[in-house]
Formats: sequence, C-alpha cells, structure tokens
Amino acid sequence: MSGPHSDPPNDRAGRILRALIVDYIKGGQPVGSRTLSKHTGLTLSSATIRNVMSDLEELGFIISPHTSAGRIPTAKGYRFFVDTLVKLQPPAVGEISRIQHTLEDDVSGDAKAIAAAASSALSSLTNLAGVVTIPKQTCTTLRQIEFLPLSDRQVLAILVLNDREVENRILHMDRDYSADELQCAANYLNASFAGKDLGEVRAHILAELGSTRESMNQLMIDAVNIAQKAFDADISTNAFVISGETRLMGFDELSNMDKLKQLFEAFNQQRDILHLLDRSMSTDGVQIFIGEESGYEILDECSVVAAPYRVDDKTVGVLGVIGPTRMAYERVIPIVDITAKLVGSALNSNQ
Repeated sequence: MSGPHSDPPNDRAGRILRALIVDYIKGGQPVGSRTLSKHTGLTLSSATIRNVMSDLEELGFIISPHTSAGRIPTAKGYRFFVDTLVKLQPPAVGEISRIQHTLEDDVSGDAKAIAAAASSALSSLTNLAGVVTIPKQTCTTLRQIEFLPLSDRQVLAILVLNDREVENRILHMDRDYSADELQCAANYLNASFAGKDLGEVRAHILAELGSTRESMNQLMIDAVNIAQKAFDADISTNAFVISGETRLMGFDELSNMDKLKQLFEAFNQQRDILHLLDRSMSTDGVQIFIGEESGYEILDECSVVAAPYRVDDKTVGVLGVIGPTRMAYERVIPIVDITAKLVGSALNSNQ
C-alpha cells in the first residue's frame, strides 16, 4: 500500500488527521475543530486543534474549501492515511459468504463469468464501480506472426497462437510500411519470440520501447513499433468487466456531468484503465492509486484500489474498485484483498 509522502505529522497531529479523514469520508462535509474535539479522543481545546489543523494545512495534508471554515483531506493526506493511519475492518463473515456464493452461482467454470460475478460482488459490497480483468489464459504461446500491408497506413497482423488458434488484427500505424519491411519485421519477431508466452513477449516489447533507440537498427525499431501495436491490440478489446459505474453518479465530487461522461468513456475505451490495472499485475497484495497518482487526468478525482489474483501461483489478472478519493478505505481495502483470493480459488477449483 506504499506511496510517496513526506514531512510526517507527529502523533497528535496524526490522530487529528485520522479523525478528520474518517469524519469527512463518512459525511462528505468539511470538518471543523469543534467536531474534531469530540471525535479525536484527545482532551484538546478547539484552539489547539485549530493550530494543529493549520500545521497540517501547511504540510499539504488538508485544505480549506472556500465555502467553509472546515477542512477536507488532500490526495497527500489520503496517501498518508492509507499508508500509516488506516485501521482496516475485515469483511463480516456474511459478506465473505456473499462473495463466495456469487462466484459459485451459475458460473460453470467460465473465466469471463467469474470475472463478471466478482465485479458485481465488489460493486454491491463497496457501493463503488467494481472492475475485474478477464483472466488471461495461463499460457498463450506465440507460434508465428505475419504482417500484410493494407491501405491508409494500416497493417493486417496474423497471429498463430498455442497449437492452431489464428487471430487477425488490423493495426493503425504512423506511416505506410512496404511488404518487404513487414516481412523483415515478421522474420525478426519470429526468430526472437516464436514459442514464447505472449505475456513475456509483450513485456519484452514494452522494455524495448523504453530502451535507447541509438542502440537499435532500423529493422529492430520497425519490428518493435509494429509488434507493440499488435500486442497492444491483445489487451484493448473486451479485456475487463466493470459493474456499478452508475453508482459513481451518487457522489458529489463526481457529479459534474462532463467529468462523468469522460470517465464513462474511459471505461468504454478500456485502454487507460487497463494500463493502470496492468501496473498491479506484478505486485503482491493491494495497491492504491489516489487522485493524480494514476497518471491519468480523468482519474484525478478518483481512487483505484486494486489487487492481482492468481491461479497455480501465477498472476493471471487484476481486480479492484474505482470511486471518489473520499471512499471508505478501511472497508474497501480488505474487501478487494479477500475478493482477489476468492477469485483465485474459484478459478483454481474450476480448472
């Protein structure tokens, strides 16, 4: 759950910050010193609490909205809260049973149905949007790849996967490629990657994209550029299931219709959300992106709480929730964590 923060507040300030965030998450209203003097358990005067709040504001953990004398947490305040101050509340036994029953009912071992059931369970338990990537086959092997030039800077990629599955993908390139260039690129990729797991190939291509171009000849640059488009297509279509997006309309912070439209469009396009979830594939346990930490402007007012799930000790997907930064982290984090474990178990038992 770690993330960047600096200048940690002292113990007293930490308790006041925790009380302020808990109160704000619950009520959604800016929190004043009088409210805090009742809720912190500290025998402090309102004046002392006001001084501490002033220090916390200076450190960037809280801000004062124009319309109120109270304060609300910043993304930095939430980050310190989830890293240091949050007191997690494990789901009740009944809630865990509900998730298990949802995953067992009518899914008949189908991985996509399990993903849909899990996203629905996450959404109904947290009252946020639940998102689950459809598990990648534990092993999809690239046998061969071929490219054919089409008109208008388009290329047809023909991928032979596993034993004899064939997938055709139309790639939109930055320039036209000749048949010879495409043949050379295919030869290079087949020599380098035939017989390897598709996830491994993708990771290698992404690493090559990030490496210095000076050390690569034109053939390699072309091959990597074309391959990136081909393997990106692998994750851009129907790759995750989302439930409960409309629940987000109930939060004041997200009630701006233009922002909501953009957010729903991002859910529909999938690509940015998927890249964000992909960053949780290689982590252990729950990862939290608060506001701008996601790197996507559309999620600046949101938090994403995500965790990878595993089959046979191999990570095959990620699940989580998307909601406003004002979410009940102490409840949401354990629900995401246990759901990831239960989805892994359901997929394991259905193999």
